Amino acid sequence: MTQKGMRRLLGAALTTMLWGAIAFSAEAQVIIVGNDEKLLWDDAGKVVLHPPGNDTLSIVDIKDRLAPKIVTSLKLENSVVGPPVNLQITPDGSLALLANSLDVQPDGSGGLKNVPTTQLFTIDLKANPPALLATIEVGKQPSGLAINKKGDLALVANRADNSISVLSIKGKEVKVVGTVPMGDSVSTVAIAPDGKHALAAKYSVHKIAVLDIDGEKVSYHNYDISVGVWPYNVQISPKGDIALAGNQGNGGSSDGSADSVAVIDMQANPPRVIDYVAVGDAPEGLVFSPNGRLAVTVNLNGSGAGPVNAWYHHRNATVSVLSIDGKKVRKTADVEVRGLAEGAAFSPDGRYLYVGNYLDSDLSILKVDGSKVTNTGKTLKLPGHPGSVRGNMQ
Repeated sequence: MTQKGMRRLLGAALTTMLWGAIAFSAEAQVIIVGNDEKLLWDDAGKVVLHPPGNDTLSIVDIKDRLAPKIVTSLKLENSVVGPPVNLQITPDGSLALLANSLDVQPDGSGGLKNVPTTQLFTIDLKANPPALLATIEVGKQPSGLAINKKGDLALVANRADNSISVLSIKGKEVKVVGTVPMGDSVSTVAIAPDGKHALAAKYSVHKIAVLDIDGEKVSYHNYDISVGVWPYNVQISPKGDIALAGNQGNGGSSDGSADSVAVIDMQANPPRVIDYVAVGDAPEGLVFSPNGRLAVTVNLNGSGAGPVNAWYHHRNATVSVLSIDGKKVRKTADVEVRGLAEGAAFSPDGRYLYVGNYLDSDLSILKVDGSKVTNTGKTLKLPGHPGSVRGNMQ
């Protein structure tokens, strides 16, 4: 064997050993990041599309909170279009799901266009190294998704089909077992900790739909909660007592105005809005801390996807910090991150927050001390533009 061949063999062996040590350790802690290389914006805010084939899913080991490491990056198509919750890890850490909402194809005139797909990828995180298991056909333009606490059911919001796909999870087998018509476009879905209810964001009609779950049967009885304008993302507290709906206010783009989060009482019958909290401009990311005492919205803040000469343009996005006491939610701070931040994930102990900066192709690392959140200034460079970020059961 040549020296070059020996080096390759040793490098592969070291990668395999590294992943094996992480994947099978009881202390393994990872987040997953979807990197989209197809879509950017020019200085006028116009979308610039690039050919597909370079998107990745990065699996990041965060055991060392301030020095996370990319374990591997799989070549898998995904999209920044949609809430940054188009991926999730099962509670046991064995599988990941990744929805690919849009593909880029020739438009017939020499240019490119976005076309909805029906692709959902399942990834074996226990494989050595992690590997794609299967590609599942769901509804058109699958976007935000959720996995229940038991890890045996997943729901996927299909924006272009006005539906939610219901998937069963049995070991490594994931399959579609039902479809729920929603009547309107849905951008994401969240499952309550008890597994009996779910919420779906019907952003174009400014409502949150309530669904009932009984095993693998998911029902929608046309009960919607009126919230704020353009509720793009919705998440339920780990305690199950409240939910938050992030209202973008301007149809998915910044306009320089403060936007809001609707506080939904999940213990009321039926669930209803009990408060509104002002946050930053155009919240997209939304995540609760593991203990449910904190939540954050990740706000576009006029960064990236808009004219650079607009009065509301800013180089960097922001994170609004929400302190939670029972069902009382209040904003305590806005923390600056980097360009066009989208998704976020807490560490399992809730002491650190990782925010994906799309324009800068990196993760910002924020420290959490009680309700105080500060930017450490440390970042992790990624192999692409992070359109979505998620941790285990977040």
